[in-house]
Amino acid sequence: MSGYGAYGSPTQPTFSSVRLSYLDRGVIVALAHVRGGGDMGREWYDDGKLLKKKNTFTDFIACADHLIKDKYTSKDKLTISGGSAGGLLMGAVTTMRPDLFKAVIASVPFVDALNTMLDASLMYTAQEYLEWGNPNEKVYYDYMKSYDPYVNVKAIDYPNILVKVGFNDPRVNYWEGTKWAAKLRANKIDNNIVLVKVNMGAGHAGSSGRYERLREIAFDYAYILNQYGITK
Repeated sequence: MSGYGAYGSPTQPTFSSVRLSYLDRGVIVALAHVRGGGDMGREWYDDGKLLKKKNTFTDFIACADHLIKDKYTSKDKLTISGGSAGGLLMGAVTTMRPDLFKAVIASVPFVDALNTMLDASLMYTAQEYLEWGNPNEKVYYDYMKSYDPYVNVKAIDYPNILVKVGFNDPRVNYWEGTKWAAKLRANKIDNNIVLVKVNMGAGHAGSSGRYERLREIAFDYAYILNQYGITK
């Protein structure tokens, strides 16, 4: 199950030929249309931003609970993925419900949100106040702190986690994902693996070129299929 839930951007249920590799192996693919995205219009977006941002996370958790309740999947089979602001979604729901997921792929994840938004010298910080709020104001600082994945790492069990970052990423700097992974490794009390993959030649959108992009997708698919013990 994948999700995004930010900037009013809808998650379109389009056909993807590469997903046939999943479907041929019996994997079910789900897209979560959570608040913060634009799937249900402007109000849907407004209900998942600023001081309502947690609706994005609880919506995603509700989607996961629904899939489990209706027996499309189970806690020991459900893997989730998201990138950028969707990476924040991955970090937040993993913090809130670490018991719910088998594995997580967080790509170029905005997981050090509070520290990043406090640094106005970064390229995109000031314009992002409209989406997340300005943490120099206490009400936004406190709210962001309550869901920020890096801040809220605890000494608990976490799923298997794959963190993917781009060394040349100007939007979500590579150190966000890597420091989150380091803190997870230092605090978690389980035997699951937090894996970090750094693309030294890519930025926010990943590798350029058709075949390099397909190799990235293949890596993700191999990671997820490995969670299920599918080797062929």
